[in-house]
Amino acid sequence: MTTVMSKAFGLAACLCLMFGGAALAQDKPAERYTYVTYSVCDLTQQERADEIFEQVQKGVYEAAIADGTINGYGWLAHHTGGKWRRAVYFGAGSAQALLDAQKKLGDQMDAKNKKLGDEFSKICNSHDDYVWRTVAGNIGTVARGGAAFSTYFVCDQGREGEADALVTQVFGPVWDKMVADGKLKSWGWNEHIVGGSYRRLATISATDIKALMEARDSVVQTLIDNPLGSTFTDICGDHTDYIWEITSQSP
Repeated sequence: MTTVMSKAFGLAACLCLMFGGAALAQDKPAERYTYVTYSVCDLTQQERADEIFEQVQKGVYEAAIADGTINGYGWLAHHTGGKWRRAVYFGAGSAQALLDAQKKLGDQMDAKNKKLGDEFSKICNSHDDYVWRTVAGNIGTVARGGAAFSTYFVCDQGREGEADALVTQVFGPVWDKMVADGKLKSWGWNEHIVGGSYRRLATISATDIKALMEARDSVVQTLIDNPLGSTFTDICGDHTDYIWEITSQSP
């Protein structure tokens, strides 16, 4: 999951009032929710975790897409960032559907090969679970590229709606154009539903890491001179950046 430099993100609070709630309602995408498990793994054995994902989990996720339990999945490998080394995600149309799917998928993985599941748990022995709802972007409706830049924000919870408005009305069109121009494959702005302290997630993807960083630099250059650039950071000032390699995903 990715984002531009937080200093470039900001906009004036008056824009939120200018565009208003009606505009947000009109532009609101179909409901898309994502369950993500971010794992802390043994660095010397994390490639073995990748192998187990391919042998056990991948087939279960693909079958779940076929029977309608979920509408997509992906497996992410850490390239740059914090403590999380691997992440797996799957999507559905509601938070409850995700929670129901989580148990069903876990039971099926245990039934398929519990021994390998236990081995995976020893390699990646701690994790953080989040449920995100997509506020804006095409993520979940198109295939992502091979690399993603994700920024996880801690925000002022009383002003999160204002941050959503800023992203939707100002930064969204920039990302949409980059998708149209082929510089990005996808982008998404997501709100916290269940999980830890991160309240918003911005994510962009591109064909590979080189293309990803070129696209990010282009976004930063476009937005860096915005005289209202401090507003967003006033709302969501603390953040953590990750670069992920998207090593497996649903078509």
